[in-house]
Amino acid sequence: MDTRSLELASAGEASSRLGISRASLYAYVSRGLVRSFASPHDPRQRLYAVEDVEMLAERKARFRRPTVAAATALDWGLPVLETRITQITDGHLLYRGQEAVALSRTATLEAVARLLIGGLDEDAFHHASRIPASLPGPAIGLHGFVAQSVRLLSEPGPKETRAAEVAAILRLVAAAAGGGDPGAEPLHAYLARAWTASPQAADTIRRALVLCADHELSSSAFAVRVAASTGASLRHAVVAGLVTLSGPYHGGMTERVRAFLDNPGTASRPAFGHRLYPDGDPRAKALLENVPLLASDATTLRAIAAGTGSTPSVDMALVMMERAYGLPVGAAFTVFAIGRTAGWLAHAIEQRSQAALIRPRARYVAADDSSARISSP
Repeated sequence: MDTRSLELASAGEASSRLGISRASLYAYVSRGLVRSFASPHDPRQRLYAVEDVEMLAERKARFRRPTVAAATALDWGLPVLETRITQITDGHLLYRGQEAVALSRTATLEAVARLLIGGLDEDAFHHASRIPASLPGPAIGLHGFVAQSVRLLSEPGPKETRAAEVAAILRLVAAAAGGGDPGAEPLHAYLARAWTASPQAADTIRRALVLCADHELSSSAFAVRVAASTGASLRHAVVAGLVTLSGPYHGGMTERVRAFLDNPGTASRPAFGHRLYPDGDPRAKALLENVPLLASDATTLRAIAAGTGSTPSVDMALVMMERAYGLPVGAAFTVFAIGRTAGWLAHAIEQRSQAALIRPRARYVAADDSSARISSP
C-alpha cells in the first residue's frame, strides 16, 4: 500500500495518544484496529496510521460516555450487535471469512447464499420452486420492481424446508425482475436470458450479484433483523429490507447516479467512494473489470478522479454496468436487490436464532413549540 498520503506516528506517539501501553497498541494492531507499516527510514521500526489512532481514541471516549455512545451508535457509530456473517476490515469485504472479491471471480449467487446462511444442502437450489403463473411480465424500473417483488413475497407460500424456502424467496425476487419462472437455472443466467444480454454481460451480472450479496449491518440488513426479531416470516423480513433498500440514500442511489451520468453538467453529483473504504470501494473496482464502459462514462470517471481523487462506489459501478451492456433501465437496482436478498436471508435467520427482540430506547427531548400543546376547553 502507498503510505505517502498517510500521516504516521511512532509507537510511543500512538500509545500516548490512546493512553495505553505499547503491548496494548500491538494488540490493537493484531485485531486490525490500527494499521501498522514499516518505516521507510528504518525497516526495523513500525509506524502507525494516525487516522486509525484518532478514530480509536474517539471510540474510547464514547465508551467513557455511555449516553453519547448510545446516541451515535445508529449513525456509523459503535457496533450494536454481533454477527458471524460479514466483516469489513482494512478495505476488505469478507463473507464468513472469505474475500467477496475473490468469490466474485467464479462463484454464483446461489453458492454465496449457501455460504452466508450456512446449513443448506448442496442441492438446495437444484430443484425448481413454484412461481405464480400470473406474472404480468418484467417489472419496469425501481418502483415497479419493488412493487412486484412485494406482491410476490406477500403471498403465503407452502410449508417448506428451510432450504426450499430460501430458494423460493430468491427466485421470487428474480421472477419479479424477469417476468417469468427462473426454474432451477442459475439466477445470473436467468436474468441475462430475460434481458437478452450477451454471455459477457451474464458473467458480469453474476459477479455483481455476488459482490452485492451482503455488506455487514447496512440500513436494509438492520431493517430485516428488526423485522425478524419480532417473529415475522422470512418473506416479510425480506420485504422490510427491500423497501429500505429502495430509499435514495441506500440502493436508490442508483437512480441519482443514472441522472448524473445522463447529464453530468446539470444533475447533482452523487457521492463517490464509501465511508468504510478510505482507499476505494473494492466492489466497484472488481465489478468494472473488463466492462466495456460507454465512452462518456469512462470520461466522467477520469475527470472526477483527476479533479478530486475520488473513486466510484458500487452504486456507480452498477449503473455503468447497466449502461455498458444495454440492460433495462433500473437493472442496476434490480441486481443490487436480488444479490442483497441472499444477505437479508442470512441476517434474518441469524437474528431469529438469537431469540431476542430488537427494541432500542429513545431519549426524549422536550419540544419548544408551544403550538403543539393541547389547549384546555
